[in-house]
Amino acid sequence: MPKRKRLLYVLAFIAVLAAGWIAFYLYIQQFDSTIKVEPIPYEKPIAVNEFDNEYDVVVIGGEPEGVVAAVSAARNGANTLLIESREELGGLFTYGLFNSLEIPRDEEGNTVSRGIFEEWHNLVGASDVFGIEQAKAAFKKLVDEEPLLTLSVNTEVVQPIMEENTVIGVQVKNEFGEFKIKGKAFIDATQDADFAAMSKVPFFIGREDIGNKEKNQTVDFIIHLNDVNWDQVLEAVSSEKFGPAEHTNNEAWGFPQLQEEYIPVEENTQLRGLNIVKIENDYYLRGLQIVGVNGLDVESKQQAIEKGKIETENILAFLQGNFPGFEQAKIAGYPTELYISETRHILAEYQLTMIDVWTNRDQWDNIGLGAYPAKVQVLTPQDQSYVIANPKQYAIPFRSLVPKEIDGLLVVGRSAGFSSLAASSARVVPTGMVTGEAAGVAAAIVTGQDLSFRELSKNEQLVEYLRTLLAEQGAIVDNFESDYPYQGEWYDESIQILINYGLVYGGYTNDLEVDELATRHRFINLLKDSIIVGNPELDKALQAKLDSVLANELTKEDDPLLLDDITNILSVLFIDSKTTSTWQKLIDQNIIREEISANIPTEVHELTNKEIYAICAEVFNYIHQ
Repeated sequence: MPKRKRLLYVLAFIAVLAAGWIAFYLYIQQFDSTIKVEPIPYEKPIAVNEFDNEYDVVVIGGEPEGVVAAVSAARNGANTLLIESREELGGLFTYGLFNSLEIPRDEEGNTVSRGIFEEWHNLVGASDVFGIEQAKAAFKKLVDEEPLLTLSVNTEVVQPIMEENTVIGVQVKNEFGEFKIKGKAFIDATQDADFAAMSKVPFFIGREDIGNKEKNQTVDFIIHLNDVNWDQVLEAVSSEKFGPAEHTNNEAWGFPQLQEEYIPVEENTQLRGLNIVKIENDYYLRGLQIVGVNGLDVESKQQAIEKGKIETENILAFLQGNFPGFEQAKIAGYPTELYISETRHILAEYQLTMIDVWTNRDQWDNIGLGAYPAKVQVLTPQDQSYVIANPKQYAIPFRSLVPKEIDGLLVVGRSAGFSSLAASSARVVPTGMVTGEAAGVAAAIVTGQDLSFRELSKNEQLVEYLRTLLAEQGAIVDNFESDYPYQGEWYDESIQILINYGLVYGGYTNDLEVDELATRHRFINLLKDSIIVGNPELDKALQAKLDSVLANELTKEDDPLLLDDITNILSVLFIDSKTTSTWQKLIDQNIIREEISANIPTEVHELTNKEIYAICAEVFNYIHQ
């Protein structure tokens, strides 16, 4: 064979081999979630010693949402001030050590949080998990690159400056003294809407909107360890030593049996299954939950942190003795803040509802999308977390950022204008960063147009301009149409009523088992909850009847139900017991509407879940009114 031809064969073989290796490498990369990022130079921020007399936009709070809001306002031409009471930016990420993103994704698995969030996300590696130091540096980089943006850390808000019902300024203090700063527009990006509360914005706390003010969701205390043997952790995933689990190259989650096997030492604490994040030799474990914490009380939060530290030591000892890979693990440090799911919810021009989330609803003033599962954390150590619904996507309306009664101010993040149950989806940080970007653009618009946020929220032409600017910045604001579970069914409205108050939930699959046979205990418990949530302040007579029905019915076998069973129960509760009980009398007294009763056959049959959903929704409406 001539040398030239042999050389060509060799080169062709090398080319094929190289192409094969490239293809194999690319194939492997789609499964490789190892974080690969360029380190970002970082210089710690400082407090400002001299402020301008007035700024176009003032953002309160250096949480991720606040950083995005300030950057967005500055990019749109507003002279912007960002105030943070702590030493550095990043809030929950920096001080709570929370570095596992709860990313809202569409049906194809693509994130629906874009724009400035995506910029930051790319800076930290575009993974579901990230290094905390890298995240902090990325926030600072975004701020430093905006010439119209001034950042002052270690700067505490003393009080708002009000003119009637409008915020026109803020009084702050830091090591250099106290300052009064005027502003044309303000954005509250604190976790708990602290500045809005100072400004007398109306709000409710926790689940007060569904009659459950006294109970708070659990808070998370992140465990930070070094020297874990990751390969052995992955073997525990494969062997299902603590139940089903999954993993990527730098994250492992699941292990539900830990909740049964681990015995807490501190009261009102528990260890659920773990989510373990690996960042080089740093390991962050989420799973330690603390119950009964008042997220608005400094002393309550500090007590919870001390509990978390003690429980962390006990958990580490348990893991060292029982969980392969943790034998040599050490505590690397403690978070200085808790991961708190909710405290205040402001009342806004539009209160996003759980119905909006369930029905994947668009809004005319759509300024971004939510899509994260609506997950409610446990309320007591005996409870389990649960998912109300898993939306495809739904719109966040601009009106949900505009508080009632007070002008000059927007509120972004988890304390914005969401119902408590809708917030269980919309509270996640990527969605909050989307609201922050929209608020920044809106603030730049109102300062240039000399109008209020409330006026903007009612002006369709200007809202469309806001949406156009957001789209140009990479945000997803396109209007859309979407279906939802049980749409158009005769019991569709009934399910919406119940799900709006958390009385039924469909989990990750949105399956309410509508065609399954209903049982006595399921009906009685749903009926009880529908009555109590429908009217938390029952009169004594009805409460006594309800207690009697519960005591009687829950001692019976948990058998399928007939319509006569339900008729008798409702008659005891709502109709004079001296008269004969009939289904028609429930209709005549407007307890059950004709249009609903028409879909429930009166001949003898065992009722299905959809029928008891419809009946309980009718009772809810009756008692609620």
